[in-house]
Amino acid sequence: MKVLVTERIAEEGIEILKNEGIEVDEKIGLSHEEICNIIGEYDALIVRSATKVNEKMIECGKNLKVIARAGVGIDNVDVESATKHGIIVVNAPDGNIMAAAELTIGLIFSIFRYIPQAYMSCKQGDFRRNKFKGVELYEKTAGIIGFGKIGALVAERLKACGMRVIAYDPYVSEEKFKKYGVEKVDFDTLLKESDLITIHTPKTKETYNLISEKEFKKMKKGVRIVNCARGGVINENDLYNAIKEGIVAAAALDVLEKEPNFELEKQDYYNPLLELDNVVITPHLGASTQEAQVNVAVSVAKEVAAVLKGGIAKNAVNLPAFEKERLEEIMPYLELAEAMGKIFIQAERTFANKIEIIYSGQIDEKTTTWLTRALLKGYLEFSVQDTVNYVNSQLLAKEQGIEVIESKKEESGKFKNMITARFTTSEKVLELSGTVYNNEGRIIDFFGYKVDFKPEKYMLLIQNIDKPGMIGKIGTIVGEYGINIATMQVSRNKKGEKAVMVCEVDGALPDEAVEKLKSTDGILRVTMAKL
Repeated sequence: MKVLVTERIAEEGIEILKNEGIEVDEKIGLSHEEICNIIGEYDALIVRSATKVNEKMIECGKNLKVIARAGVGIDNVDVESATKHGIIVVNAPDGNIMAAAELTIGLIFSIFRYIPQAYMSCKQGDFRRNKFKGVELYEKTAGIIGFGKIGALVAERLKACGMRVIAYDPYVSEEKFKKYGVEKVDFDTLLKESDLITIHTPKTKETYNLISEKEFKKMKKGVRIVNCARGGVINENDLYNAIKEGIVAAAALDVLEKEPNFELEKQDYYNPLLELDNVVITPHLGASTQEAQVNVAVSVAKEVAAVLKGGIAKNAVNLPAFEKERLEEIMPYLELAEAMGKIFIQAERTFANKIEIIYSGQIDEKTTTWLTRALLKGYLEFSVQDTVNYVNSQLLAKEQGIEVIESKKEESGKFKNMITARFTTSEKVLELSGTVYNNEGRIIDFFGYKVDFKPEKYMLLIQNIDKPGMIGKIGTIVGEYGINIATMQVSRNKKGEKAVMVCEVDGALPDEAVEKLKSTDGILRVTMAKL
C-alpha cells in the first residue's frame, strides 16, 4: 500500500502511516501534471489546500481508494467525481475546534481591554494608561450565535468568567442548552440583551449578511462583536457604520468576506475596517496552532490507514465504497433521502425532536442503513455548524437530541420501493414520501399533499389559499426578477382551502422577490430551497 503526500503535514501523521506498514512518499511542490503522471501508482492521496484534486487527477488515480484533505474544508477536491469512481474522501472536521474557541476568547479579551492597542502604544513609546479604560466581562451578557461544538466550548469559558450566556440556534435541542447551562433565546432577544455577540455559524444562504443594518439598530449601545466563523455573516459596510455611529464599541474579526492573500508579506489590500482603531483584525488564525496542525495530520492519517486496512472512515464526506454496479443502483435512493432531509429543514426551519424513516418494498437492510444516514445528513447540513457526512450524521443527530427510528415493511402500494420520513417537532408532525422510478428520485407526498416531482437544485416551495389567479401572480413576480419556472406542481386536498405549489426554477430568487411573494394576497408561506 502506497500513499502520496503532496503538501506538508505534521510528522506525527506520517509516522502513523509508516507504523501501519504503509509506504509514504512525500513529494512536495509537484505540478498538477506531475501528480497526474504518477498518481496511478498510489492507493491514497493526502493534500491540504494548494493541490487541486479535479476529475482528471482522479481518473489518473486508477488505484486510489481514499483522498484525504488535512483540514476542514474540501473545496479543492472534486467529491462528486471521487464518488463516481468509488473513492472515499475524508477530512479532519474536529482538528481545530479548540484552536478556534481559544482564539475567540483571546479576541474577546482583546476588545474588552484594548490589549492590542495598548501594546502598539507602548511600542511607540506612549505609556499613558488612561487611554485604555476597558470593560469587565464579569456579570455581562454574552450572546452566542450558533451553538455547535465551538459555540459550546466558548460558552463554557465565558461562564467561567462570570458571564450570563445566552445563545440562538433554532436547530439545537433544549437538552444541549441545559447541559451547558446556557439560556436558549430567539434572535431578537439575543441582539437586544447582549453586551458581547460572538458568531459560530457556517456561511449559508440563510446566514449570509445575518447581521446587517437592521440587526445593528436592535443592539445595545456599546455592544462588542467577535467573528471567528466565516466572512460574510456580518455585513462589513454596515458594521463600519454601526461603529462610527457608536452602536458597536469594538469588534474583532478573524475572517472577512473578501480576504487577502495570506502568503504575501506586502500586498494591495483595502478594507475600511482597517482604518478603525477599535477594530482588531487577525489573518484567519482559527486553525493556526501547533496542536491543530498535528490534530488534522493525525486525524487524516488514521482515516487513510483505516480505509486501506478495510475499515470505515469516520470522517468520510462522501458515500461508502460500494461496488460500481451497486452504487449506480442505490445512488438515486441516496440522493432522494438526502433531498428529503434538506427539503424539510429549509421549508420548516425548526428543530425536529424525532425523525422516523419508514422503508417500504424491497430495499435491503444494508441500503437502508446508508439511506437513513443520507436523510439525516441532508437535515443536519442546514441546521448544525459541524461538518456533516454519511458516517457521522447518526452520531450528530444523537448529540442534537434527535430520536431516530427506522422501520421496514414489505408493502409499498403501487411503487416498488418507497421512503417515508416523519418529522416530529414541538408543534406538529409532518411527512414526506418519495420513491424511485426511471432511475430518478421523486417526491410523491409533500406534507400531506399528493405530488410527483423530482428534487432539483433550486425549488420554490409555496403554500397558498386555493383560489383563482394564484398561479398567474406567482409566475408574474418570479418573471419580474428574470427567473424562469421550469416546472410547477400544484396540489390541494379540498377546494377553496390550502394548496401547495412546488416550482423548479432556473436560479435562486433574491430575498426581495421572496418577500414580495410573501406579501402577496393569498400566499401563506414561501421558501426558496436549494439542494
